[in-house]
Amino acid sequence: MNILLVEDDQRISNFLIKGLSEAGYNTTLADSGEKARELIHTYDFDIILMDIMLPGLDGMQLTQIIRFKGNYTPILVLSALNSPDDKIKMLDMGADDYLSKPFHFEELISRIKALTRRNKMSYQKEDQYLSCGNIVIDTDLHKVTQNDKEIEFSPTEYKLFTFLMENKNKVLSRTQILHKVWGIDFDNTTNVVDVYISYVRNKIDETEQKIIHTVKGTGYLIKDSK
Repeated sequence: MNILLVEDDQRISNFLIKGLSEAGYNTTLADSGEKARELIHTYDFDIILMDIMLPGLDGMQLTQIIRFKGNYTPILVLSALNSPDDKIKMLDMGADDYLSKPFHFEELISRIKALTRRNKMSYQKEDQYLSCGNIVIDTDLHKVTQNDKEIEFSPTEYKLFTFLMENKNKVLSRTQILHKVWGIDFDNTTNVVDVYISYVRNKIDETEQKIIHTVKGTGYLIKDSK
């Protein structure tokens, strides 16, 4: 497995490279966002481990650039910033998971395995297209269209809508959605799921057919019209 480590603290990067090498991983170091951008443009990686606070181009900006260019390599954020707002912001920008420093190395390895396994499984899916009514998702291109017109979703909106479509005709609880889409545990009182459902609803046209249904006291589902 080829890992790109984006970390400017030499003490931390030396520790991580040593541990990852002992675990059998090949790790390339970028000590700045600019260097990471060049490496990502030139080489393919199985996963990116990214710090947020970098000199020059920071982790947030770099994540946005990576996703804007259509690169969906899994991004695991490793950061000393550990507030829920920081985590939500990075995940909204397209990161796949977030691990706060300091962390146990065994947990890092576990997160790496989970993310790369999930990514491989997504590539192995036979069905490239998900559909409901006049909406189609091309999972290879991460593209959503309605009546052949593309809908511009943020990375988190896309992840949320795709999760609902993958589980069409099944009620998903807010807890299930939080775990799958945001990837970390949140207080169950948070309304982030409801907020993002409203974002998605505002971008799709439900005049012909209601797409997203609210199940009071439980969560949401997408179902085929009868």
